[in-house]
Amino acid sequence: MIDRKHRFHGYGSLRHVYSHGDQVRSLYLTLKYNPNPRRSIFRAAVVVSRKVDKSAVARNRIRRRLYECIRVHQTDIKEPYDLVFTVFSPLLEDSSASELQEVVNKLLFDSGVLSQIAPRDHDMIVGKEK
Repeated sequence: MIDRKHRFHGYGSLRHVYSHGDQVRSLYLTLKYNPNPRRSIFRAAVVVSRKVDKSAVARNRIRRRLYECIRVHQTDIKEPYDLVFTVFSPLLEDSSASELQEVVNKLLFDSGVLSQIAPRDHDMIVGKEK
C-alpha cells in the first residue's frame, strides 16, 4: 500500500482529473493523469467498479495489488502528478504479479510520468534476471 500522503482525499480531486486529465489505455486498465503544480508529490487512486466483480473482496484485492505496483515507483516519480487507475477488466485479478507490474510500468512510461523503467532489486531476489 502506498503512503497516505500519496492517496487521494475527496471526490473533487478525482473529478478534476477525470475532466482535465489525459488518458493512456491498456488491455486491462486506464490511467488518467494530470500534472498538479500545487503539490510537491504525486497522488494516486485506483478505481475498481462493481461491474468488474460483484465481490468486494475481489475488488479490494485488485486495488491492493495495483497500489503495490504503484508503491514500487514511489521514488521514481519526481514530479507532482495526479494519477487515477481505472480497472475495467476482471481478468486483472488472475494475472501474475510480474504481468501486472509490466502493465503499470508501460502505462506510467507511455504517459510520461516515468522517464525510464529501471530494473527492480526484488526481481533479483525472486530469481528473475533482466
